[in-house]
Amino acid sequence: MGLLKGAVTFSRYRIAGALPDHFPDFFNEQIRRYAFQTVWRTTDEMAAGWTSLENCLDTDFAYASYAQGRYMLFSLRIDRKSVAPSLLRLRILEAERKQLAESGQKKLYREQREAIRESVRLELLGKTLPVPSFHEICWSVPDHVVTFCCLSDKVAGELQELFRESFSLSLSPYAPWNADGAGANPQGAVAGSSSRDVALPPLPPGVDPLTVGREFLTWLWFKSEERNGMIRIPGGGESEVVFVRRLVLESGEGEYAETIVCQGLHADLKEGKEALRQGKKITAARLRMAHDKAEWEFTFKADRFHFQSMKLPSVAESEGEEADREGQILERIYLIEKAAGMMDQLFRSFLDLRLSDGWGNEQTRLQKWITHAKAD
Repeated sequence: MGLLKGAVTFSRYRIAGALPDHFPDFFNEQIRRYAFQTVWRTTDEMAAGWTSLENCLDTDFAYASYAQGRYMLFSLRIDRKSVAPSLLRLRILEAERKQLAESGQKKLYREQREAIRESVRLELLGKTLPVPSFHEICWSVPDHVVTFCCLSDKVAGELQELFRESFSLSLSPYAPWNADGAGANPQGAVAGSSSRDVALPPLPPGVDPLTVGREFLTWLWFKSEERNGMIRIPGGGESEVVFVRRLVLESGEGEYAETIVCQGLHADLKEGKEALRQGKKITAARLRMAHDKAEWEFTFKADRFHFQSMKLPSVAESEGEEADREGQILERIYLIEKAAGMMDQLFRSFLDLRLSDGWGNEQTRLQKWITHAKAD
């Protein structure tokens, strides 16, 4: 329930394509048309559709309950049925034995076995209750950005498919170097389960999109320690960014990949620095960010620019009118966007430096910092 309360985990997507004319009416019609249907067909293993953000049973969206400020707020509901493989095998064996006994055959043909398997599978699915899951969505209409409270590749693929079918718009993974959406991948597909398969917009020549996030996190750690956690965010003044408790580092590819997890209460995380010296790259880090008397804590995943378990600054609770409730939700969304925006600004500052003539000097200083970690 990250948009409404508690910690929030989210990925971001940019909408590719122009909004239809008379968008409010179009959206109102389409979200109802593709709302979650309670009818469950026994031949289906999965059903998906839209529901209200605050009431998972509301698929009528009475009084346009999805519209708050400049946002469309709703949820993706996915119901799944599954049969335990061991139970399926057992029931298939029973059905095959029964078929042999009734037919007098010595063995079953392949077509018969396949028919039995499918019949048993559908029978078991018909007796199985679906397991529902709900994933919150915040669509910032003017910004053409969708914040999706889930990091699963499989669920993201289902979001993209249903979003395209519902609104005739494609979602492409958000990248901070592509803030205006130019050059975004119109398909927006998330292929496979590897973080290296994600389709992201192209970077300028000389920068590898598969490693730039890891370079950024290494640089950010260096800049954080350079001034005891204080970092200047372009256009935002001084902020504090501290690496706390947990780092994940990786080297190699595929089956040769080696991962090291460093965690503890000490902010210096010396094991992580030693891993950097050995050539490993940071793939995820737990950060504490403070700015203008507000503080966030979250895990940043470098390969996808995803945010996990983000703790927001406290939002005052109210037992007043509905307008107060809407204000609380909008304030939480503002705080989520604020933290993500600050990380985007820091990345763009890194990328500007990375593409400038001054990068050589910065690399030298960064390498000295890594080498000095060994001496410590």
